[in-house]
Amino acid sequence: QVQLVESGGGLVQAGGSLRLSCAASGRTSSTYIMAWFRQAPGKEREFVASISLSGGSTDNQGAMKGRFIISRDNARNTAYLQMNNLEPEDTAVYYCAGSNHWTSRRVNDYEYWGQGTQVTVSS
Repeated sequence: QVQLVESGGGLVQAGGSLRLSCAASGRTSSTYIMAWFRQAPGKEREFVASISLSGGSTDNQGAMKGRFIISRDNARNTAYLQMNNLEPEDTAVYYCAGSNHWTSRRVNDYEYWGQGTQVTVSS
């Protein structure tokens, strides 16, 4: 069983930066795909970014590409999401997810989920 715990969320002004962390336990993180999703109030959960097992390949949602950077440190069993130039529209709960199968943008393709961390961007 895999447990994922996010941290690093908070309140930031527009144009600011935050780095989210996702600490994994229960199984070595290098054995599964990791990704970030987010969910704003009243909206469906949406894909943000994913990263391959080795960290050599990433996929980013177009609207966030260039501002959000996903990375992982398998030695620390941790994934990160560096978020720069934040906008009020980025306000959401951000979730870390893990998949045993393949990189995907679909919520249903991920078996493991963290509890989420709130990110609020003020204008």
